Amino acid sequence: MTTGETRMQMIGGGQMGVALAQGMIDSSRISASDITIVEVSEARITELDSLLPECQMASAPLANVDTVLAVKPHLVLDVARTLKSPRRVMSIAAGITTSAIEAVLPEGTAVLRVMPNTPALVGQGASGLAAGSNAVADDLAWAQSLLESVGSVAIVTEAQLDAVTGLSGSGPAYYFLIAEAMVDGGVAAGLPRATAKLLAHQTMAGAAAMLMSSEKPASELRGDVTTPNGTTAAGLRVLEQQSVRGAIIDAVVAAADRSNELGRA
Repeated sequence: MTTGETRMQMIGGGQMGVALAQGMIDSSRISASDITIVEVSEARITELDSLLPECQMASAPLANVDTVLAVKPHLVLDVARTLKSPRRVMSIAAGITTSAIEAVLPEGTAVLRVMPNTPALVGQGASGLAAGSNAVADDLAWAQSLLESVGSVAIVTEAQLDAVTGLSGSGPAYYFLIAEAMVDGGVAAGLPRATAKLLAHQTMAGAAAMLMSSEKPASELRGDVTTPNGTTAAGLRVLEQQSVRGAIIDAVVAAADRSNELGRA
């Protein structure tokens, strides 16, 4: 643990908080010694000292610093009430609105809300970022810079965050389910499981890389792989017969609707 002048505090030393802190440090957006991790569990503080040895640790929030709330949703408002004159606040909790957080902070405090996803843990996150009523362009730029250290960021309205939750927040689980099914399909077709896993996972990683690097939409890339009456066409015909496309659309919408329900609750 080092001693420095804190520029930002991360309240909550869980996986996502650590991922954000590590990403900011690795990308040189902020020095490790300028970050304080606020964590109430002494056992977790000991672990964090090993994970982020140059960061400072504290058991209670600091005053007058940029603040990231990386705690569970049911704790956000209680923690926010303990903050003293924060410069600005960014929350990564699902369902807790910026207006609810603003209501328990000093009047005029800038609040931002983000929906990250778990690939941020490997620097490949996709986050939706929305500004509260007091946040200005400089606050958005600050939050966007932090989030870009662990992936890509889309600026959205707060009303769109439920859709972000359904798409990218829950999206990794959809991909993992497809990956499971592809591996099982490879095994059913005669491959050893280890071989099926290697090929399925690399195929998904390669296809994702093509999507990110190509100017073609996914539909064109799919067409490039599909020879009329060929093997890919046979596989795609089954997927369409089983309404896989519609099921994925419905899954995104269902997750977005559930996010909205949880927010209202």
